[in-house]
Formats: sequence, structure tokens, C-alpha cells
Amino acid sequence: MKTSSKTFRYSVGPWNIHTGADPFGPPIRREVPFARKLEMMKEIGFDAIQLHDDDAVPNIHDYDDATLRVKARELKRELDAAGLAAEFIAPRLWEDARTRDGAYTANLKQLREYADERSKRAIDIAGELGTNLIVLWLAREGNFVPESKCAVRSFEYLAEAINRMLEYNKDIRILIEPKPNEPVDKSFIPTVGHALALSHVTSDPGRVGVLIESAHSLLAGIDPADDMAFALAQKKLWGVHLNDQNGLKFDQDRSFGSVNLRQAFNQVRVLLDNDYGQNGEYVGLDVKALRTQSDEKAYKHLANSLFVVERLVEKARSLDKEELAARRLDMDYEELDRYMINHLLG
Repeated sequence: MKTSSKTFRYSVGPWNIHTGADPFGPPIRREVPFARKLEMMKEIGFDAIQLHDDDAVPNIHDYDDATLRVKARELKRELDAAGLAAEFIAPRLWEDARTRDGAYTANLKQLREYADERSKRAIDIAGELGTNLIVLWLAREGNFVPESKCAVRSFEYLAEAINRMLEYNKDIRILIEPKPNEPVDKSFIPTVGHALALSHVTSDPGRVGVLIESAHSLLAGIDPADDMAFALAQKKLWGVHLNDQNGLKFDQDRSFGSVNLRQAFNQVRVLLDNDYGQNGEYVGLDVKALRTQSDEKAYKHLANSLFVVERLVEKARSLDKEELAARRLDMDYEELDRYMINHLLG
């Protein structure tokens, strides 16, 4: 089950071993204890774990700041014992009742202040866990009713909130994870281009980059490999979540390569060709088991996805670079298309 020889360092979140609930049905599997998830992730071949603030410290609002740090240090010892690092902390700002109108862009000042304070606590947790990466999935920063918020002011609110985080801790780096919709109807930061534009108006653009999730790019109608290339060209791709997506529906988190193998290949190729991971970046997975899987088989999607990434690494490395260069020069793209299909089938 474990990937024996790995090209990248891999990370995964505890939510990727889950109970099978989807937008149209309740849980159908038992919850797996957190400690057992850690064991399984290490067994399968992961190196690090992705965490929301309340994954790291459940019932996060029950503790004062000092106790919060103690709880985070307890988790650090547990992760060390399991042989897993913490890749990042992400403040979960979309589930609390106070963030139903958004968090950083809420119309009410006291709600924006709540988002600020929770973000600072997430940064404190990250420090205790030994990571300086903070991921912002701006899940409810958007609207259903266009007139409900000023989009210009909302963009400014987001930049101001990031600036306060950067000022609070001079060591952190912030990764913006864009998504065009869901749970909001329209997001203020729907694409990687928007996220990178936002990074450049912050007080320290060198500490603000992006995390690209395959399915989020696909939901925006963009090839994930092109999104990754765009961020790589600007030295701003600091995290990826590989998965797959079948059409413009809810975020499916399908196993990597299970829907479009050629798109998956090109994501791996662009990462490999541009030395992604050489500065410590992880290849993250955000994949969930199909609802049909039984309890004892509800982890195969993780092993399968790692297997696909590493097989596609082999395909990328065995690509005939001379053939590729020649077809680019003679512009015989039909022949290039045939070569690529044959290469992937071979």
C-alpha cells in the first residue's frame, strides 16, 4: 500500500478520510479517530498533514490563548510520534455562525474583528506546530445578492486583513486558495489571477502566494496545469491540492487522475519540469472516498492518488523531449497529439 520510492513530499488533510456525507446525503461510514488517521496516512506514504485551526485544536473557542498554545504543543508531540509534519494551518472561517455574511468582508465591523482574532489564533497554533504557512480559503468572501456588498471595499478589506496577519507575525507566509463559487454564489477571489493580484497589493507581496487546487481551477473553467504554470512563472506557487472533477457541479474531490488522465499528467509535468518541491513545498492531496466505499476500504483513494502521481512522474520523465521540441518547431500538432496519447497509453 505504501509508495516505496517518492519524487515529491506529500501531504493530506484528516478530512480526506471521512464519513461519506455529500451535499445530498448524510454520513454512511463511521468516523475514524484522529490518531488512527495519522497512522494510516503515514502507512500509505504521506509526510505531512494539512490542518484547519480546529482540526489542530478541537473546540477552539473553549480555550484562552495560553491553553490554546498548550493544546497545540500536545498535538505537535502526537505528530512527531507519528512521523508527520504540519504543512499549514488554515483558519476555518466558513462554519461559524458569525461568518454567515463572510468573515474578512462581513458588513458588520464586529464580525470582521472576530475573523481577525481567529486568524491570529491560527497563526499562534501554526507557530507551535513548527510551520509558517497559513492557508486562506476565502470560502464565504463573496455574495449571493450583488448589491449586498461593495466589491471594491471588499477587496480592500481582504488586503487589510492580510496586512494585519503579516504584521502580527513577521515569519508567516500566506497562501491564498481561490475558488470561483461554493459555498457562496460568486467569490470575490475566484481565480489564481485574482489571488495573485491581491497578493501584489498587500504590504509584503513576497510573503503572499497561492495554493492551487485542481478542482477549483476546473470549476472556473481553467486547466489546472495552466493555473500552476501562471503561478510558477511568478514564483508564487507554494502549495497544490491535487484531485479531479467531473464537470461544473459541486466540488467533488475525486481521486487524482480518475476523470481526466491527460490533464492530471500535465499538472504533474509542469510541477516536475519547474522544480516544484525543491524549496520544501509539498504536493498535497484533497481527495475523498466515493460514497459507495465501505469503512474498511475508505482509504484506497489516498493510495490510488499517490500511485497515479508517481506513475505520471515516470511518464513525464520518459517523455521524448526531442520529439516534443521537433513538433513545436514544425508545428505538426496533430502528430504531437498522437505522440502524447500513445505515450500515455503505452
